[in-house]
Amino acid sequence: MPVPSIDSLPALTDKLESAKRAAAYRAIDENIDFKTDKVIGIGSGSTVIYAAERLGQYLKDSEYSSLVSQFICIPTGFQSRRLILDNGLKLGSIEENSMIDVDFDGADEIDDDLNLIKGGGACLFQEKLVSTSSKKFIVVADYRKKAPKYLSTNWKSGIPIEIVPSAYVRVSDDLKKLGAKHVIVRQGGSAKAGPVVTDNNNFLIDADFGMLENPAQLHDKIKALVGVVETGLFIDNASKAYIGNADGSVEVFAK
Repeated sequence: MPVPSIDSLPALTDKLESAKRAAAYRAIDENIDFKTDKVIGIGSGSTVIYAAERLGQYLKDSEYSSLVSQFICIPTGFQSRRLILDNGLKLGSIEENSMIDVDFDGADEIDDDLNLIKGGGACLFQEKLVSTSSKKFIVVADYRKKAPKYLSTNWKSGIPIEIVPSAYVRVSDDLKKLGAKHVIVRQGGSAKAGPVVTDNNNFLIDADFGMLENPAQLHDKIKALVGVVETGLFIDNASKAYIGNADGSVEVFAK
């Protein structure tokens, strides 16, 4: 079955989903070299669903199937592991494939310099491990995720920070000293009593510092705190961002 062109696809009833699909499909089409790329990172989130779906379409196309069947896909968490398997792709691990050709992942917010806030889905350490192990990191998102200028303009939930569980009090106090207006240990909600536990058995803190004029500096300060594993600020990491708009168009931002 030939890979359908984006223009030939039937419109989705939800314009937001159409925007996500358009961004993800185009990102896959334009950033994979099917002859030379071998290891592909697959992130998590609602837009990456369509990136995995597009790869699955290439797998079913006789022109590409022999190549795509050899791809090793590296997940960033449970959801992306399922996306890989559900689309018939080959599952691999970062332990066995420490160099990744291209990684596709979403973002909670993107600024003009392609700095990102990630971690709203609680996978931030694994996502950063995969993205920084990749030759190219391609962000796919919808128009709601593009900040007018500074990070934390649209995203109001604070910077996700993965921490060692026993350090949550110490880190919370230190974040307030750095200027955080609001600091919470993320809770599991009605289905789970107590904090969210990441795939690496850590806790997550969400720290609100307001709009971020210098996210790189703040990242360095937070990362230096004892007990912090990683921050959800992805600085100077993304190669391109594909942003799907409500009208079906896709904007591409590159460094």
